[in-house]
Amino acid sequence: MNARTFRIGGVHPEENKLSNDAVTQVAALPKQAIFPLSQHIGAPAKPVVQKGDKVKVGTLLAEAGGFVSAPIFSSVSGTVFKIDTAIDATGYRKPVIIINVEGDEWEESIDRSDKLEKVADHPELTPEEIVTRIKDAGVVGMGGACFPTFIKLTPPPTAKAECVIINAVECEPYITADFRLMMEHADEIVVGLELLMKAAKVTTGYIGIETNKPAAIELLTHKCAEAFGASEYRVEVVPLKQRYPQGGEKQLVDAVIRRQVPAPPAIPVNVGAIVQNVGTAYAVYEAVMKRKPLFERYTTVTGKRLQKPSNFLVRMGTPMKDLIDACGGMPEGDNKLLAGGPMMGKALTSTEVPICKGTNSVTIISGDEARRKDPQPCIRCAKCVGACPMGLEPYLLAKISTVQNWERAEQEDIVSCIECGSCQFTCPAHRPLLDNIRQGKATVMGIIRSRAAKK
Repeated sequence: MNARTFRIGGVHPEENKLSNDAVTQVAALPKQAIFPLSQHIGAPAKPVVQKGDKVKVGTLLAEAGGFVSAPIFSSVSGTVFKIDTAIDATGYRKPVIIINVEGDEWEESIDRSDKLEKVADHPELTPEEIVTRIKDAGVVGMGGACFPTFIKLTPPPTAKAECVIINAVECEPYITADFRLMMEHADEIVVGLELLMKAAKVTTGYIGIETNKPAAIELLTHKCAEAFGASEYRVEVVPLKQRYPQGGEKQLVDAVIRRQVPAPPAIPVNVGAIVQNVGTAYAVYEAVMKRKPLFERYTTVTGKRLQKPSNFLVRMGTPMKDLIDACGGMPEGDNKLLAGGPMMGKALTSTEVPICKGTNSVTIISGDEARRKDPQPCIRCAKCVGACPMGLEPYLLAKISTVQNWERAEQEDIVSCIECGSCQFTCPAHRPLLDNIRQGKATVMGIIRSRAAKK
């Protein structure tokens, strides 16, 4: 198998795909569902319901709060208990809508049949209609970034899309939700890719999958040959070497089409590529073909000491505790709870944090792995520089962030950091490089936004 990869940096963490063979379970409905109004990049959604309102599965709870925003839909039926604040994955209290769950009544506009809908059977689906349905359904990037999908499909006039790349890499060492999705819904994903290509007005598509998923590579290669063999579309399933962070969109573009995306504000479409997560392709299929808003997702719950690592189809708003309990409960001893995987996931302070649009994994790191080692002085080995997939100097960015030299941090291109954690992973002195860089990057981006607002 001739596998490709990106050209700058990268690491190879120990693989722990503990839930790889765990067939996806439908998670039980929660007793109470919590819906943060910020489940996407951009402005928070604005509530359109109030306390006491009755809602169904698929009812609009909050409308988009601006151009870069996305609506939020109920995943449960019941009564709006209150509009309040609660701790989300950021660790801060944010506005939420809380619903007491009663039954499981769905909006009648949603097609709940298993019939596979094909693009050729729907001549009404113009590129504009596809984008509108995606926007109205609240679909965002399902890999964790949560950028509203419709915006990617309507690039600025200065950029021209040439291809759609489906990110099916799943390079985080523990997560298996995307793999299970591919194995269980390959047909829908292929139709989702066709919809994305039609919306973007391109005829070339790629699906990038790492070689540790040979069954998914074989299945999707077969499905694409069936679907596109005699059509104008040219779709290739691209096997990729195991290398982290290959799921970063800039790294994926380099690996698949050998083009490197320049520093921000450049994005993949500036070099001709529109990148969408494989979960997004599935959500696009459901939004366009089934009129189903985005209110549930595939999520992995995993950890070495967890009794039963599993994959779930889970309604958004479900507290993480419910899923952990379904896997045998929190292990005894020291544990660190992460929203996401161990490389890019964020540590949480509560198991009551709800599953949101970007929650691809709940990871429990236990025992010695849960405790950080004491940082030592930098030994100037430059391993972090060699590992950085963006070609940055992490030791320097971390240092100037700690001394709050924001002008220098901006000059050294701190905003190009993709926060993958490769630097911290490879540091033999256990220095908190990513922590310091994250804080510095957030500050510098705030300064840049403030400067732009004054112009």
